[in-house]
Amino acid sequence: MSAELEDQVTELLQFLYACPVGLAELSADGTIGMVNPLAMQLLLSIASDGLVTNFFRVIESYSPELRHVITAFEAPHGTVCEAHRIFVHAGGKNGGADPLVLACTLVKLDDQRFIASLTDISKQMVQERRLKQAETWFATLLDSVNDFAVVSLDRHGIIDGANAAAAKQIGFTQDAMMNRPLDTLDTPENGSSSYSAHEQIAIAQRDGWHLAEGWRKRPNGERYWCQRLVAARSEDDDSHPRMISGYTVILRDVTKKGSDSAKLKEMLTTDHLTGACNRAHFFEVAERQRLRCSLQGQPLALIAIDIDHFKQVNDGYGHATGDAALEAVATTCKALLRTNDTFARLGGEEFAVLLPSTDMAAAVRLAERLRTAIGALSIQAGEKALTITASFGCAVSTDSKPSLSELLAAADALLYVAKRKGRNRVEPNDCFAESLADGGFDGFAMAADHPSGRTDRGIYQ
Repeated sequence: MSAELEDQVTELLQFLYACPVGLAELSADGTIGMVNPLAMQLLLSIASDGLVTNFFRVIESYSPELRHVITAFEAPHGTVCEAHRIFVHAGGKNGGADPLVLACTLVKLDDQRFIASLTDISKQMVQERRLKQAETWFATLLDSVNDFAVVSLDRHGIIDGANAAAAKQIGFTQDAMMNRPLDTLDTPENGSSSYSAHEQIAIAQRDGWHLAEGWRKRPNGERYWCQRLVAARSEDDDSHPRMISGYTVILRDVTKKGSDSAKLKEMLTTDHLTGACNRAHFFEVAERQRLRCSLQGQPLALIAIDIDHFKQVNDGYGHATGDAALEAVATTCKALLRTNDTFARLGGEEFAVLLPSTDMAAAVRLAERLRTAIGALSIQAGEKALTITASFGCAVSTDSKPSLSELLAAADALLYVAKRKGRNRVEPNDCFAESLADGGFDGFAMAADHPSGRTDRGIYQ
C-alpha cells in the first residue's frame, strides 16, 4: 500500500470513529461487515443476546419490517428508507422511563451491499411530544375551537358540577350529569388504549395534571375527537398540606370542518387501512402500560394475531379482498375489547392486543372469543363469500418483569407454535394449558355479559 493510500485509509477510519452517526455495512441477509463505534454502541444496547453480528437479528424484536423493506426494494441502488423510527421503548412525563428511539436510514449500494445509519433521537422524541401537546392545546385558543366544556369532580372522581357547554358536548343535560362518573357519559372507543377517568385522575393526583386526547362517543353514537385536561385542585391547611379537594376537567371538541388537528393526530397514530393503532404508537402506549402495571404489581398480557394463509387470499382473490379481510378483522376485534386495551396492526396481516391488568387465563379466553369471531366472518370476494381464520399466541408478564420486546417476542414465538400445530388455534404458555382445559378462570367478560354494558377495566377483575 502506497503512503498516500495509507494516509487516506487512516483519515477514513478516523472519520468513521469520530462520526456522530452510527454507520454499518451490511450484506443482503443483514450480516454486519464494517461498523463504527457509535453504531456498535447503539446496537449493543438493544441486542437481547449481547451479539451484534447480524443487523436484522438485533432489531427483529423492535422493527421486523425492515427486513421486508429491503427485500421489497427492487431498484439496483438508492435510499431504501430514511429516518425510519425504531421504537425500543418510549416514555415521558406520564410514561415513566427515559425513551429510547432510533432513527435508521438504509441505502442500497448494490444487490449484496447496504449501508445503515443509526441515530439516537430519544431526546428529540421527548421534545416533539411536549411541543405537540403544547401546540395542540394552545393553537386552538387562536382557532375556531368549539366551546370549552368544564366539569368539576369531587375527590372521588364523581361529577359535582358542569357548565352548559359540557352538557352540549357530551350529550346529557346538566342535571343528568350530576353524581355520575365521567366515563359513563364521555365514552372512549374500544381498543383505543385510552386511560380511564380513574387512571387519569390518579396521574393528575401524582403530577398535578394530565392531558389526553382521542376519539370519544356521544350517547347518539356520534364520534368526535376530544382533548381532556384533568387538573387537581388542592387546599392547603396546617393539618393537611396540599390535600386534594377535587378535580377540574376541561373537555374540548376540536373536530372542525376543513383543517382538523384530529385528522393529523389520527394519521400519526393509526393504521390508514384498518383504523387500528399503528406500530410506532403501539410501542409508545405499550411501554407506558408496561411500566404502570409493573409499578402496581399487575399482570400485563399480550396477544399476537396472524391471519392464516393470507398470501393465498391476496393471490387468489386480489388485494382489494385482502384489504377487506384486514378491515373486517380489525373491526371485529376492537368490538370485543375494553377501552383501555390496545389493538394494533404491527404489519401485513399481523396484529397485537395489549391487555393491562389481565392474567393468562383471561387473555386466552379473550383470544378464543376473537378466534371464533374471526372464523365467523364472511368476506365478499366477487360472487363468492370467503371465510378466514387466524392463529394466536398469548404471553403475560411475570414477576421477572420482562421488557416489552421480550413480551412481544414470547407472544410471537407462541403464535408460530400455533401455526405449526395446524393454525386456527390459540397457543398459551404450556404451564397454563391444563388449568384452561379444566375450565379455569373466566376473568375477561364481554360488555354484553354485564348488565350495565360497561366496558371499563373494573368488570374484568
